[in-house]
Amino acid sequence: MSTFRRPIYVNPTPTATPTTTTSLATSEALSFHKQFPGYTPSPLTSLPAVADELGVRAVFVKQESNRFGLPSFKVLGASWAIYQAVRSAVGLPDGTPLEVLVEHLRGAEAAAPITLVAATEGNHGRAVACVARQMSLRCQIYVSCTMHAYTQGRIRSEGAEVVVVEGDYDRAVMMAAAAAAEIPRGILVQDTAMEGYEEIPAWVVEGYATSLREADNQLHALSLQASVVVAPVGVGSFAQAVAAHYKSRETPATVVAVEPDTAPCLTHSLQQGRPTSIVTSPSIMAGMNCGTVSSAAWPLLQQLLDISVTVSDWESHRAAQDLSAQSIDAGPCGAAPLAAIRRLKAESPDTSPLFSPESTILLFSTEGSRPYELPPDVSVDDPVALTQVLTRINSSNPTLSKTQGAGESAIVNYLCAWFAHRAIEHHRVETVPGRPSVVGVVRGSGGGGKSLMLNGHVDTVSLATYEGDALTGRLGMKEGKEVVFGRGTLDMKGGLAAGLVALLVARATPLAGDVMIAAVADEEDASQGTKDVIAAGWRADTGLVLEPTNLAIAHAHKGFVWVEVEVLGRAAHGSQPAEGVDAILNMGLLLQALREHQAQLPVDPVLGPASLHCGLIQGGEEVSSYPASCTLTLEYRTVPVQTNASILAELGALLERLGREHPEFRYREPRITLSRPSQHVPHDHPVVQQLVELGAGVIGHPPRVQSVPFWCDAALLTEAGIPSVVMGPSGAGLHSREERVEVESVRQLCELLRQFIQEFCQARS
Repeated sequence: MSTFRRPIYVNPTPTATPTTTTSLATSEALSFHKQFPGYTPSPLTSLPAVADELGVRAVFVKQESNRFGLPSFKVLGASWAIYQAVRSAVGLPDGTPLEVLVEHLRGAEAAAPITLVAATEGNHGRAVACVARQMSLRCQIYVSCTMHAYTQGRIRSEGAEVVVVEGDYDRAVMMAAAAAAEIPRGILVQDTAMEGYEEIPAWVVEGYATSLREADNQLHALSLQASVVVAPVGVGSFAQAVAAHYKSRETPATVVAVEPDTAPCLTHSLQQGRPTSIVTSPSIMAGMNCGTVSSAAWPLLQQLLDISVTVSDWESHRAAQDLSAQSIDAGPCGAAPLAAIRRLKAESPDTSPLFSPESTILLFSTEGSRPYELPPDVSVDDPVALTQVLTRINSSNPTLSKTQGAGESAIVNYLCAWFAHRAIEHHRVETVPGRPSVVGVVRGSGGGGKSLMLNGHVDTVSLATYEGDALTGRLGMKEGKEVVFGRGTLDMKGGLAAGLVALLVARATPLAGDVMIAAVADEEDASQGTKDVIAAGWRADTGLVLEPTNLAIAHAHKGFVWVEVEVLGRAAHGSQPAEGVDAILNMGLLLQALREHQAQLPVDPVLGPASLHCGLIQGGEEVSSYPASCTLTLEYRTVPVQTNASILAELGALLERLGREHPEFRYREPRITLSRPSQHVPHDHPVVQQLVELGAGVIGHPPRVQSVPFWCDAALLTEAGIPSVVMGPSGAGLHSREERVEVESVRQLCELLRQFIQEFCQARS
């Protein structure tokens, strides 16, 4: 368990007041639900092993894994709200039996059918679709583009039209509301209350109370009463029902809400003291992945709720496994209350009244099991263990090689969850779909300290060139040193892990300047990630790129320019030499001239000589024809004196000379396909000297200050006004068949970064 995680919210002044959802209304909802064919109270199951674990009298779980054939409690709220809304729309009186309403809809209303519209993360939409089918109504369900295909399929299986929205759940709600307003006889069925939209969400809350009344009756039969109740939170409507119900008792219960780390809209709002929308990131607790608290739920939860706690996907997954081992059918949302009460126990004093020997704890499991991807553990705070976790996530670059890579979405999702687990501000940057980056930020006080940007890329080269399991992340020994094996361990997940943990540890000491870490996409190809971060406006006084340098300080490196040159021939049959001009042979003239031109490239006193090489060549259509074209792609490795214009001018002059000397030598003007600047920060720059001084204490000797032959994103940062140097761990096997990073160097880098952050970002006198 991380020692730096998001704090639990404890209400300093909880109150107990009569529920705003009247007892009569919830009683009517229960009577309504009993009209459904096959109605039976959902099971209440004792968990004696969990009770022993927590040191309490009893723990019970209310299982909502099969309500009217659906795997969630959501149908309780949706059915009651739909019944009330449709009954009102067709002008039938209160208390009209369900079968009478359905018969009415199949008769007089058939010519102008009602359409139900809803937005969902899964279970609510399926419930609305199911009730619509039972009542012969049309149905449109709006879902986020991130929704799992399996979940979309289950909604469609109920007969609904599924509309996929580019955006998150909150965006889907907006689109659904707009659609309902435009459709003739459209009714928006949402558990999210908004300004001017309160009645239907209130009916949803009333419908949820059926499960609460059942649980009370089931406990009463055992001569028990819940003293602690734990409810999962999405937009807050179910928690609203729970808080209103259990705080209206003569002896109020302690009410606990639980949310995903990655969607803490209620917890964050409670900590801020006002309703605040947040940006969420993907979670296996999909039904709770909401960024805005219902406006109807908020004031009641702020007043009545005792505790609000967040849990990780990993914790929820483990809880689901434990419940399954006890033959309890629960999905990640359903298991979240067990994960929450375990976190509370772990972080509560031994004297906490929540866990007294007399306590009876009631957990509401709101969904049944469903497929989901196994989540990685985000609680890891150790840099070496974090290197292992990051290595096991396939983030191979999809545009770098012939082998299709996985892209950066999975690893950025993990990092967003890692930040969220610790309540670290973070911002996803994704201008190219499927190629995201993320910036994590620890804000300083602003009292005169300098700001620092750590930079590390999350993409790796292809896994195909790795010998064995590229994603093992295993610890082992190599040449007498402990190492982590796997693709990307050295380039550069070890350095990134060291930076993440250093940022985390440094946060414990108040800083004056901001510290941020940019985990960027696509460095191995076109540096889309760092370009996106710069374009988004992220800046700092200094940058530190965590590429592997064997703990040396790289203050300079060459740039590169890719230039494409096409030499033209004339196509003809191979038997007609008088008609054809061989573009490939003429390319030989250029190749020889380039060999001579190499010797004339400039030399930099720090970086040494510039260079060029021929990277790709392609020409001809078939063996029996003279080739009409031959294309060469050159790579220049550049020093600061070279510019794109100067390179094109020199190459243009060379081509022009060949054209004069050889009348049949024709060409198209060369064009630059990609270029990156060189990098240079002076050897005596204060940041370099500060790192040398700190490094002597951490490593045991002053780190070398040197230039490096490879290019990295430091050049883009420096060009953008963030003077940057490069420093990273030791290891071997970059881009090769066996890659490894040295464990001790990762730990040393992490400690050096921690000290540098604390010193560099402190206020200056």
